[in-house]
Amino acid sequence: MTPGSPSFPDDRPRCFRATVHGLAFADRERHLSQMGRGDHLMLIPDPPGGEDPGVWLHLATGEPVGHLPPEIATWLWPWLVRGGTAVARVSALHGSEVPTWRRLVVKVDCGDDAPARGPTGD
Repeated sequence: MTPGSPSFPDDRPRCFRATVHGLAFADRERHLSQMGRGDHLMLIPDPPGGEDPGVWLHLATGEPVGHLPPEIATWLWPWLVRGGTAVARVSALHGSEVPTWRRLVVKVDCGDDAPARGPTGD
């Protein structure tokens, strides 16, 4: 942990996979065709002050794709807002054969030892 970094919750995983919710709204599902396995997505926490704040995933262009499940946002959001850092990469993509909330799966790495984004998305 670098100086000034917030303490990571002891009882939470620093690396995990999660489904991305909210693809069915605002035509966000269209972004799936632009993604490939290993692509990086930005993790953006909602601003403070909202009821039930979430953690959103955005393309490099800034377009929102969806959000992490609320049960993850309840502990990840406060850590991110306090200055924590995390990297999200596309782990799996599925088509219309599965419900929209299961079509995009990401791998999230939290903290100073999260892998840096390489020039090829590695």
